[in-house]
Amino acid sequence: MAPRNWSVAENSWSNSCMPARSQVERIKPPALRVGDNMGIVAPASYFKSQDFEDGCAVLRRMGYNPVFDESIFDRDLYFAGPVERRVRELEKMFLRDDVKAILCARGGYGSNYLLPAIDIGKISSHPKAFIGYSDNTTLQTYFCDAAGIVTFHGPMVAKDFAKADGIDIESWQAALSGRENWRFDFDSNSGVKPLAQGSAEGVLYGGCLSMLVESLGTQYEICTEGAILFIEDVGTKPYQIDRMLMHLKLAGKLHGVRGLVFGEMLDCGPAPGQGYTLEEVVMRVVGDLRVPVAYGLRSGHVSSHNMTLPIGVSAVLNVGGSGVTLEILEPATTA
Repeated sequence: MAPRNWSVAENSWSNSCMPARSQVERIKPPALRVGDNMGIVAPASYFKSQDFEDGCAVLRRMGYNPVFDESIFDRDLYFAGPVERRVRELEKMFLRDDVKAILCARGGYGSNYLLPAIDIGKISSHPKAFIGYSDNTTLQTYFCDAAGIVTFHGPMVAKDFAKADGIDIESWQAALSGRENWRFDFDSNSGVKPLAQGSAEGVLYGGCLSMLVESLGTQYEICTEGAILFIEDVGTKPYQIDRMLMHLKLAGKLHGVRGLVFGEMLDCGPAPGQGYTLEEVVMRVVGDLRVPVAYGLRSGHVSSHNMTLPIGVSAVLNVGGSGVTLEILEPATTA
């Protein structure tokens, strides 16, 4: 499908969500350094202990010191222990002065149980890099909107760190070390495709599509006004992707979006012989927004080399006929 050449259009639609902090007020957590203690948490599902140990071993080889409570191995149905344990663990890691960043063990399901129980004041008053994806999108957008802190959509301990080629080191270091003005450059061999050409500046925001949609109609509803919106998911049929994108659209969450970047969308394509692509499905829904659209950025549920994206910082998306760039305009962490 040939990419369409559109520029960004302004839209006066105002999202109805919790009061969003302006970009200048958003808190940037301290930069992560070699030798730092990294708190590991399991806010959602339980995980395989061997994967967890493998991931922690990689973190140690990278120079970090993973720390965690023994209760992280608890199980309650499909959760990593009861709500009380998971909330206590998360808040404790934010409050600990010796812990410099917080990394999720895995996603799965269950972070939504934590939302009404978390003391958001403890999060905003002790800002730290909070890193994960999948079900943890729920916490990341909540912390970004309600606590006003920059969060990070990136690799997790018992998933990506446990695999030999699971992490994109360059984006991990750029996002978490406080680097200024860095960018992703994607050429025609990168797997990232231009779907609608144009250029836009906005606040990078988003995560797992299923979780973004689940926030609608709640007091934790996502705030997408002025965003470069990143959307990814895994193992979801094209008509389900269509349905969720339409849900966002009908809820007004695509109005005022400056640009769209889709993930790898792992195992979300049509079955062989169905005669259409997921890219065509996507553009059927978002094609009339007249914003630049890119597809295929590997962050979140990916086949390899999971990229780290800072959520809540200013960025510029450029989508051309032969390539895509995503430039991060400011440091995501402070020195």
